[in-house]
Amino acid sequence: MRKEVRLADIANQLNVSTVTVSNALAGQKGVSEELREKIKDTAAKMGYQPRAVAAVSAKKILSIGVIISEQYLGNYPSFYWRVYQTLAVAAREKSCVLLFEVLTKESEKSLILPLFAHDSKIEGIIVIGEIGGRYLKLLREESRLPQVYIDFQKKNIPVDAVLMDNYYGMYRMVNYLIESGHKEIAYVGTVRANNSIMDRYFGYCKALMEAGIPVRQDWVVDDRNEEGYMIDPCLPKKMPTAFACNSDLTASALIKTLEVKGYRIPEDISVVGFDNYLYDGLCDIKITSYEVNVEEMVKTALKNMIRQIQHGKGQASTLGQAVHVISGHLVVKDSVKVIGG
Repeated sequence: MRKEVRLADIANQLNVSTVTVSNALAGQKGVSEELREKIKDTAAKMGYQPRAVAAVSAKKILSIGVIISEQYLGNYPSFYWRVYQTLAVAAREKSCVLLFEVLTKESEKSLILPLFAHDSKIEGIIVIGEIGGRYLKLLREESRLPQVYIDFQKKNIPVDAVLMDNYYGMYRMVNYLIESGHKEIAYVGTVRANNSIMDRYFGYCKALMEAGIPVRQDWVVDDRNEEGYMIDPCLPKKMPTAFACNSDLTASALIKTLEVKGYRIPEDISVVGFDNYLYDGLCDIKITSYEVNVEEMVKTALKNMIRQIQHGKGQASTLGQAVHVISGHLVVKDSVKVIGG
């Protein structure tokens, strides 16, 4: 029997993401016409056939609600939007339907549940990106549905969590700077803003401490306000030779600030980021970063969500307690200068 051609097969053939292939074949925006035609042509040559409705209807279709806080969604596609898109593609292949809702700050403060939480057809909820503990407890108590958190976990809330390797990832990034000759390294990220930024900060501290380099508090630079929204980083009075940023988005904002002050990247100052994701046009310099395995994260999240649903809603409280850490890797680009000798 001929093997079914999947979206992932086409993506591997062209060295693009599964999300790009899905968007191209579905006629969605965000794909150039040249690449779209190339993807369609490759799909046809490989014998790709969209899954028939009859084949899908033979399986039980699961309805899953997805929440992302508005603070993580700006005027352009963010990293968490990429996570959602990847999740949507993976969910389709698992016969799952996603209902997406943006959680506004007002709804979070007022403890207003998402609309889909009142829908008896919803069988589980996935939360992408950290939100407040009070709201998460309400969501769990009121919905009584299986839940999975992506890119965060919450103390005293026993819910399955799928995390990127924040601690080791930043530890690896800072070690790369040290290996490149840098000893004066600042960290950019509001440490108490969320657990991901805090874990990355501790990875930064570990790398410095192992190298015998003191951690300077004046070199810990905030990148967001108390509400969690991005702000322009404020440069320290004494400049380091390198900055380790908690995300590529933060790194791009820092680079703009540095360039306004007359610094050249990487000739004068080196910068590394995290996520290896940045919307085209935000930064002219390719930022050395830590690649997050988004596909594996959403695959793990879906697997654990389906597992909980299949075991029944009544047992969700005892099943949903696992933490899964997904590793990534260093991606060297153009934003770091090797110094010394």
